[in-house]
Amino acid sequence: MADNDPTPEQEAAARAQEAQEQAALPYKWNQTIGELDISFNVPGNLKGRDLVVEIKKQKLKAGVKGQEPIIDGDLPHAISTEESTWTLTPAPDGTKTLEIHLDKINKMEWWAHVVTTAPKIDVTKIQPENSKLSDLDGETRGMVEKMMYDQRQKEMGLPSSDEQKKADILKKFQSQHPELDFSNAKVT
Repeated sequence: MADNDPTPEQEAAARAQEAQEQAALPYKWNQTIGELDISFNVPGNLKGRDLVVEIKKQKLKAGVKGQEPIIDGDLPHAISTEESTWTLTPAPDGTKTLEIHLDKINKMEWWAHVVTTAPKIDVTKIQPENSKLSDLDGETRGMVEKMMYDQRQKEMGLPSSDEQKKADILKKFQSQHPELDFSNAKVT
């Protein structure tokens, strides 16, 4: 263990402080790698016209008209305003829940907080949900499939795709130059 690694006690204390800071926020939030959702309760007699919800590329403001906003600040990263929405839904306790859905532009980044003035979470502790290959873009999917293929080949004691490619090139070169002796050649 490195000298700067926290002890299990320090780690537990940091997690407890983080949980306490997040619980003190006037809203709840969670995220996936590509989206972020925020919610908070408002009185049950309110309608959408009684709320202020401003979703901008790098800024968010939401609350009840005429009152201090529940959330107001700069976002740590850009969002797609066209794909971001908000809804007001009845809650079982007679209140209503304002739900804000933000669509992240960078879908490969965890956010440490919703607005830059809020306490941060340790994004290195996030356990991402399992994703499917079909969720990945073409280039990333190809790279992952190649890695999986190479891993299976390695487990079976067979050459990886790169090693196979080199062997095929050498074989082709040998067939084009039968006069050369490759019996003692070592290919790396």
